[in-house]
Amino acid sequence: MATHVFEIAPSGRSKCRGCGEKIDKQTLRFGERLPNPFGDGEMTHWHHPACAAQRRPASLLETLIDYPQQDDPENDKATLMEDADHTVSYPRLQRLGNIEQASSGRARCRHCNALVDMGDWRLPLIYFTDGAYNSSGFIHLTCAKEYCETHKVWRTIACFAKSLDEQSTAEIEAIVQR
Repeated sequence: MATHVFEIAPSGRSKCRGCGEKIDKQTLRFGERLPNPFGDGEMTHWHHPACAAQRRPASLLETLIDYPQQDDPENDKATLMEDADHTVSYPRLQRLGNIEQASSGRARCRHCNALVDMGDWRLPLIYFTDGAYNSSGFIHLTCAKEYCETHKVWRTIACFAKSLDEQSTAEIEAIVQR
C-alpha cells in the first residue's frame, strides 16, 4: 500500500472527511490511503491538514516529514505536529464531532449520563471504523474536558466549529475555557 500524501487539490470537488467542508481548489490537502473495504486496491480519504491533525493524527504524523512549507499559520508544520501529538496523547479528542445545539432534550451525555437539554451545546461522539466515521452519542460541551482527560480541548472544538457565527463561537469558547 502506498503511503499517505500531501498535495494541492486539482479541483474543488473533494470534501474533508474531518469537518465535511469542501477542500478548495489549489489548497493543500492531506490524503490518507487505506485498503478499500469494497474491493481490491486502496482508497484515499482527503482532509484539510488541520482537520487531519485532530481526526487522523497518527497517519498525519507518519507523513509530516514530507510536508511542504506553508504561509498559512493554521497549516504551519509546527502547529500541525503539536496538535497531532496532543491528539495522539489524548485519544478521546479524536472522537469529538462537529459541535451543535441539541434539537431535543432526549439525548443523554455519555460522560455524566444526564440529559442534554434542548438548545444546549453538545458534541457528537464519532468513531472511525472500517473507513468511515460512525456516530455514538453525545456529551455536554461542559463535560468535554473531563471526558477527554485534558484541559486543551478548544483547538479541537474550534477546528470543527468553522460554520458557526462569531457570537456562537465566542459563547462556546467561553464555556470551554472556564
